Amino acid sequence: MSTLSLFDNFPPEIEQLRQEINHHNYRYYALDDPQITDADYDRLMQRLRELETQYPAAITPDSPTQRVGATPLSAFTTVVHELPMLSLDNAFSDEDLLAFNQRVQDRLKITDDVEYACELKLDGIAVSLLYRDGLLVRGATRGDGTNGEDITQNVRTIKSIPLRLAGTGYPAVLEVRGEIYMPKAGFNALNEKARAADEKLFVNPRNAAAGSLRQLDSRITASRPLEMCAYSVGWVDGGTLPETHSGILAALKTWGFLTNRETQVAKNIHEAMAFYRQIGEKRNELAYDIDGIVFKVNSRQLQESLGFISRAPRWAIAYKFPAQEESTILLDVEFQVGRTGAVTPVARLQPVFVGGVTVSNATLHNRDEINRLGIKIGDTVIIRRAGDVIPQIVQVVETKRPTDARAIAFPEHCPVCNSPVETVADEAVARCSGGLVCAAQRKEAIKHFASRKAMNVEGLGDKLVEQLVDLGLVSNLADIYALTREQLAAMERMGEKSADNILTALENSKKTSLAKFIYALGIREVGESTARNFANYFGSFEALAAADQDALQQVPDVGPVVAHFVAEFFVQESNRVAVAALRNAGVHWDNIEVAAPEALPLKGLTYVLTGTLEALSRDDAKAHLLALGAKVAGSVSAKTDYVVAGPGAGSKLAKAEELGLKVIDEARLLELLREHGRQV
Repeated sequence: MSTLSLFDNFPPEIEQLRQEINHHNYRYYALDDPQITDADYDRLMQRLRELETQYPAAITPDSPTQRVGATPLSAFTTVVHELPMLSLDNAFSDEDLLAFNQRVQDRLKITDDVEYACELKLDGIAVSLLYRDGLLVRGATRGDGTNGEDITQNVRTIKSIPLRLAGTGYPAVLEVRGEIYMPKAGFNALNEKARAADEKLFVNPRNAAAGSLRQLDSRITASRPLEMCAYSVGWVDGGTLPETHSGILAALKTWGFLTNRETQVAKNIHEAMAFYRQIGEKRNELAYDIDGIVFKVNSRQLQESLGFISRAPRWAIAYKFPAQEESTILLDVEFQVGRTGAVTPVARLQPVFVGGVTVSNATLHNRDEINRLGIKIGDTVIIRRAGDVIPQIVQVVETKRPTDARAIAFPEHCPVCNSPVETVADEAVARCSGGLVCAAQRKEAIKHFASRKAMNVEGLGDKLVEQLVDLGLVSNLADIYALTREQLAAMERMGEKSADNILTALENSKKTSLAKFIYALGIREVGESTARNFANYFGSFEALAAADQDALQQVPDVGPVVAHFVAEFFVQESNRVAVAALRNAGVHWDNIEVAAPEALPLKGLTYVLTGTLEALSRDDAKAHLLALGAKVAGSVSAKTDYVVAGPGAGSKLAKAEELGLKVIDEARLLELLREHGRQV
């Protein structure tokens, strides 16, 4: 009987809507190529729900509206896997991987290169999905490899899992295996929501995914941002599969599954190692956590020849990345004072190797974070480090707490200048009230002022600033312009030539731009982009300093928080005196002619710069585009209007081409700028 014949007594629109929704799910999840907006998709779903409400007898288990079960389970039942879900052996070095390849060749009695399918090892929960005649009938966890838990109700809620297979040619019985995980963005949003509700936070995306899958109420699972990526098949009956593992993944994609887009086939073990290094370099840019690369002999015939050991296949191995989480002991907590007076607790740890480096310090952020973690000195803690991200403590192992663990006492007075520490209402950060009286703030303010993106005083580095402040030679921003050759030459590791170079850099820095001067002042929450927006909007420093909060909020991308800090900065007499001293020292800039709205021809357009620009620096190109009203973003998305691609453009260009965005080269950019009167 055909599918449509089941609906002879119901409006044909019901089945048409289901097919259309399934098609768009396939385009969105399997192909990452949506054809309609989210709003249009929601309208299709709403219409289907309306029709199914009118014709409840037409509802089928595979309808897109039936992903969430209404009745919570009392417990999970046990599932016996028809084929065991085996684990993988691990490699931790190139030598381990080469030894694995040698074992493969030896067992096959060959010396030729072996082709490998290379897959990212997602850091999630392994699951099994069973389909009969194209319909999802069971979802199960891996469990111990032989027995798992039936989580069918929960996997049905995950939109990247098809309830009915797409396309044709799939076996009558097909078990698909994959990894359910939580993307980083979804994890962060979930924790932000929990933090706002004063609920317990998840430690990492993997724990969040595991906790979400083990909910007896599938409605909770449905509210969590989970995805499933297929990586293999298990039990198959009544059909023929491709002869290679990469071919199976391609088939799974045509049947509606999300497969990892980074997967590649390596001709030999050396290409496999190169793939490992390539992914390792961009690991932290990925939208999800991975903990290694899985290499599988690509030929299914060779896989069968190699066979299995007790708990793992001989034809596959996981080459692990350095761990991003480890446990260690909190030895002490010290408090640092930053440029804006923020008093930040810093954990001193028993050194531990994590994320590829030895870590002995980690941030504790603020008092709220200490309270949330319930952390004490002497505790065993789990720290996490991902790439260049500052290591942070994510969990306390309370079962290992020693009897002499000590509570962390937050200082009431600044550890640098002894001024009172204040906490503003609705702010988690405690701050020293000493301002420029506080040497810590003074040092950091001067370092920021002299930095490359601010006044660009080359040679006036962090250590020299600290020496000058400690010796009392510099007590405010303008003092750096009164330094003498003799004073500088007397500093540690300095000579007359170095002193002359710094004096030249100081003199050159006096001629700056309004945007850079605003940024250099170190006003809270005012970065480069916001400073540039202020300069372009007001045109003069006087107009900015005189603006009230309402006027400040008229500036693009400026909200009430930034407006408050800027207005507060200019109200304070000490800051006005500091600016006057700088101008008296010779710091100057040209005012900007404020452009009328019609003089911003690129307003509303978003550009992304990638690759090497030869005629312009990246900063100059960005400045020209911003002056014409454009927004310059750092990453490519569907909201990007133009991508400017120079030689060496990589992933951003690939993403632009994948999304069908307009791509121009530097020559066309220069033409565009000249067309709109920019001197380039």
